[in-house]
Amino acid sequence: MIEDSEVMAAEGAAVAQQEEGGEVEVVAVNDEVVDLSSEATLEEQKGDPILVDTDSEATVAVVDAELEEAKAQAADYLERMTRIQAEMDNLRKRTARDVEKAHKFALEPFARELLAVADSMDHGLKAARGSGDIDSLREGVELTRKQLFGALEKFNIEVMDAMGVKFDPEQHEAMTLVPNPELTPNTVMDVIQKGYTLNGRLLRPARVIVSS
Repeated sequence: MIEDSEVMAAEGAAVAQQEEGGEVEVVAVNDEVVDLSSEATLEEQKGDPILVDTDSEATVAVVDAELEEAKAQAADYLERMTRIQAEMDNLRKRTARDVEKAHKFALEPFARELLAVADSMDHGLKAARGSGDIDSLREGVELTRKQLFGALEKFNIEVMDAMGVKFDPEQHEAMTLVPNPELTPNTVMDVIQKGYTLNGRLLRPARVIVSS
C-alpha cells in the first residue's frame, strides 16, 4: 500500500517538474503508478474499498426458490404415486374376485341347459309309470336324448365319428383286436363307448374294437 508520505513526496516531485516546464500526470512510487491528474483525494488513496457482492445474494435467492419448487414437485409426485398404488391394489383385488367367480360359475350356462334335460327325463319317467305303452316311452326317451345332444352341441361338445376309420391312439382307446379279413388292419370295426370333443379338443377318447 502506498503511504501518505510517499504520495506527498511524489506530488512534490511532480510540482518541481511542472515548474521546470513539464507536465506530469502519472508518477511511480515504489514501483506503483499513482495518477495525479485524477480528482481522487488523498483519503481515497489510503485504503482499498470494501466491495459487496450483490450477485451472490441474488443467486442464493434463486437457489432457495428452486429448492422450494423442487420440494413441491416431490410432494406432488409422492401423492400421485400413493394414489396410483392404491388404485393398482384395488384393481388386483377386483381381478382376483372376478377370476374366482369365473372358476366357480363357469358351468352355469351349461348347467342351466342340463336342467331342461333333467326335467324332460322326470316327466318321461312319471308318464311311463302310469302307462304300459312302450312306443310312447320310447318316443319320450328319444325326445329327451335329442334335447340332451342339442344342449351339448350348443356348447361345442361333439360326438366323434369313429366307426370305420383308421385307429388313432390319440383319439381312440382300443379295447381289443379282432381278426377281420374284410377290413384293413388297424381299422375301427365297432364302437363300445362314444368319444367326444370340446371345441375341437379331445374330451373323452372313443373305446373301440380294432381289426387285426
